Amino acid sequence: MSTTRYRTARSLLTFCLLLFMLSASAQLTYETVYVDYDSAWQYKNLKIYPVRKKGGGGGPAGTGAEVVPLGEALSKGLVTVTERGTTSFENVHWLRFNTKSNKSIYIGGGEVVTGGRQDRMIVRDTILDPSDKDQYVPVMCVEEGRWSNKEKKFGYGNYANTDLRNILDSSGNQVTLWREVDRQLQAGGFRNKTLAYESRFKDKKYVLKGEDYFKFFMDKFRHTDSTIVGFVAVSGDKVIGSDVYDGTYLFYHQLEPLLRGYIDGALTNGAPVTLSTPGVKKYADRLLSNEKSQADFVKDYGEVFRSQGRVVHVNTFIQFKP
Repeated sequence: MSTTRYRTARSLLTFCLLLFMLSASAQLTYETVYVDYDSAWQYKNLKIYPVRKKGGGGGPAGTGAEVVPLGEALSKGLVTVTERGTTSFENVHWLRFNTKSNKSIYIGGGEVVTGGRQDRMIVRDTILDPSDKDQYVPVMCVEEGRWSNKEKKFGYGNYANTDLRNILDSSGNQVTLWREVDRQLQAGGFRNKTLAYESRFKDKKYVLKGEDYFKFFMDKFRHTDSTIVGFVAVSGDKVIGSDVYDGTYLFYHQLEPLLRGYIDGALTNGAPVTLSTPGVKKYADRLLSNEKSQADFVKDYGEVFRSQGRVVHVNTFIQFKP
């Protein structure tokens, strides 16, 4: 074979391999990830099955270190969040975001920001590119009884529990969301004049229970290898949800607020774990077998977030019983 023909064939092979790699890494299915059933961890009413990325867990360009999660961005002053305006009826479902660096900001659906004129929950996953212009993100209120005249500084409030995220995803209805917040507050005996979802985290006994869960699971994550990109969570006789990302960078930066949301769910509506691994596998097969089954599964029970043709985040909130 001549040198020219050899180089052409080699270039063609390299191009085909690149296309294959891009195609495979553009999705989050069994082609790229697997559920590590042997490494499941359980504490009281919550059991977590890690999801690992095949071949390592580095994040791809555009969703790795260049993208800063919302909690970190707020704490470092890389983004500011303000009310869109002063009229509650017109502006309650939008917040204004202004980036303050050359980094993009990842915002997860179900994350809670506290303050402003009312606490809010982000409606859907969003990546904010650096911009000098105002950028608006859809939100829902999780504090029914407050619309203050004076705007408080917004802070970060972790992820909401999966029951609340499920209501947000399935109905998108403000009144239904308020009813779920009220139900949870009454069930837990949490008293708060503004009916704020976050009020439970001012109850010392509740916080201490949650910290026991949190310390247990964070210790497990710290002492395992860093190929984890998500997990499936079980409480009682059902899967209560899952979150899987396309790289370890984004997952580990979201791990703490995600865990706190799942722990809140286990404390609020959880039960001793009775669902066995085969039941979890049935769930995982529907979620991860292929792109079609995944699309069908999350259509009514979750979301697939894509950016620049890549699947960045897959999550479900279905109360799945096999």
